[in-house]
Amino acid sequence: MSFILLTGSSRGIGAATHETLTRRGCSVIGHQTRIGEPGSIAADFRDPMAAHTLWESALEQAGGAINILVNNAGLFEPNRVDRSDIEWLDAWEDTMRINLTAAAQLSRFAVRHWQERGSGGRIVHVASRAAYRGDSPAHWHYAAAKGGMIAMHKTIARGFAAEGILSFAVAPGFTDTAMAGDYLETRGGPGLLADIPLGEVAQPEEIAEIIAFCALDAPPSMTGAVIDANGASFVR
Repeated sequence: MSFILLTGSSRGIGAATHETLTRRGCSVIGHQTRIGEPGSIAADFRDPMAAHTLWESALEQAGGAINILVNNAGLFEPNRVDRSDIEWLDAWEDTMRINLTAAAQLSRFAVRHWQERGSGGRIVHVASRAAYRGDSPAHWHYAAAKGGMIAMHKTIARGFAAEGILSFAVAPGFTDTAMAGDYLETRGGPGLLADIPLGEVAQPEEIAEIIAFCALDAPPSMTGAVIDANGASFVR
């Protein structure tokens, strides 16, 4: 049985991924920011020590061996350029720590864990089309964090493939989750669909299937790949 640590598992893409991986027979160790969902480990990534605490708790829960890490936790909140300097910087730091720094810490722990075991493993990073096409002026911190995640993912893939440590990334566009709901509403709701040739946003279950493919089925030669899932709203 594969033990998978899945961050941000309490809602949206994370909840759908948890269900999909569990259905595939995996033992999924979930994570959420605050205590609430039974079976999940609470860790607030604004705290620099939270990622380490989460990893150690998950490792204990898995009996000492984690096979797969899914970096899904994310923060998507507006940060207007006309805010005060301290407000803008605080929002920037929170977004970077939750969306990128914690993912980097966990990825490092996973790489070292697999090196020590000589077992190999897989990391799946849930990024965003914003990594490539940017985002709104109030969300450039989010775009920067996801761009950093993609660069990190490619570095991991290139650096550790020879040890059987594989890295994959998924770059969704708009997905029908609570996190994106407010943004869709403020940007015009249905009018925003004009930018999506498919004419609809993705469902969390669609992204979950791609994550599960990367975690369980993708051939090793795919390491380093980024899979776009944005309804052709951005085509590389």
